[in-house]
Amino acid sequence: MLPTQKESRARTRSRRAHHAKTAAHYMDCPKCNSPKLPHAACDNCGYVRPGLSLKVGKGK
Repeated sequence: MLPTQKESRARTRSRRAHHAKTAAHYMDCPKCNSPKLPHAACDNCGYVRPGLSLKVGKGK
């Protein structure tokens, strides 16, 4: 079924007002203090959690 009247711009935009993107949350690595995503390995040193760190190779 089609709408009988056109929806105004204000009504459309107020409905979409809560669809804004939020910035990614970063935290500091406890080993090297570089920013990293939570629950992810550090790009700089490979630290994940105590007792586990990944080997990080140099990029191209």
